[in-house]
Amino acid sequence: MKRFAQGSFATAVLLLALAGCRQDGQQQEASGAPPAPAAPQADAGAAAPTTDTVDLADVIEQTPSYMVGISYPPAAAKYPGLARELSSYAEHAKAELLKSVSGLGNDKPTAPYELSLSFDMLTETPKVVTVAVDGSSYTGGAHGQPLVGRFVWLPEQQKLLKAEDLIGTAPGWQAVSDYVEDKLLEQAMVRTQGEDIAPEEQQAQVRNLSRMIDEGTSPDAGNFSQFQPVLDEAGRISALRFVFPPYQVGPYSDGTQTVDVPAAVLLPHVAASYRELFAHP
Repeated sequence: MKRFAQGSFATAVLLLALAGCRQDGQQQEASGAPPAPAAPQADAGAAAPTTDTVDLADVIEQTPSYMVGISYPPAAAKYPGLARELSSYAEHAKAELLKSVSGLGNDKPTAPYELSLSFDMLTETPKVVTVAVDGSSYTGGAHGQPLVGRFVWLPEQQKLLKAEDLIGTAPGWQAVSDYVEDKLLEQAMVRTQGEDIAPEEQQAQVRNLSRMIDEGTSPDAGNFSQFQPVLDEAGRISALRFVFPPYQVGPYSDGTQTVDVPAAVLLPHVAASYRELFAHP
């Protein structure tokens, strides 16, 4: 019940914040605020931008059985293709929640099921736009399921930058895997050394973490699908920050973990069509 109290409070805060955002938007419309700029045009040879638009309206829903709070960054609406990706992610997460709710039948959950998603704009340049989503879905149990995602949009090409397109070779992913695994093991060692436990228990923890890290960072694009660019002053990618949600490379208590892989490590393996996005050493 302690989990529900904390989760409900967090969701309630989010719902109130979303309501405030919606009121602000209505006031701007009433005052004649200028519309958002149109989505940038793609260069010749790139995929033609779609004219379809997606309404990235914040979502606030509350019933006796479930609560939903979803917020979007207004700037994302300038990029219709990206907006569709964000909306699709949220709709899928909501559908999964409602599927769990319907599975209850006539029963009522001891605590309302919850979906909380916050999309935030991380970077926005003419070449790279990055949106992060962080949240959780609670459908019973001790705590909610973490939801962690990153969307890297290329405005000039009108498409998402995906891990399997960025690096398409086994040696490339092996290089990324080796670098990330070493860094995560270093972080794990620092955490365990800071705990007041017996040496034998510390060694056992390191062995368990090492096994999880090895499995979660095997050289496969799917293990590195969540990443965000780290940009230098010129707007070029100086590193990629790979994001690992709870359970992938550690227990739930370790939370979301990240490792920055510098461009110098990545560039020898990056597909030719994306190298100009990176800072060259």
